[in-house]
Amino acid sequence: MTDTKNLAADAADADPDVGLRAVRALRVLVERLEALQVDNARRQAWSWQDIAERLGVSRQAVHKKHSAGRGLLRREK
Repeated sequence: MTDTKNLAADAADADPDVGLRAVRALRVLVERLEALQVDNARRQAWSWQDIAERLGVSRQAVHKKHSAGRGLLRREK
């Protein structure tokens, strides 16, 4: 949690080098968390439509991004 708080603080830093590096790290973290939660939802038989509504995107977008073999966590395994 402390690392996440530090990243959030760094993202607002006046030094663009510090701020942009933090933004990149936060983006990676968000992508991993999204993949994890989409996988959780699918294991619990949520529809792509239900997931898409929670994420504020289209069903097609979430399906394309997270369907078999395309999710961030799947690529890292």
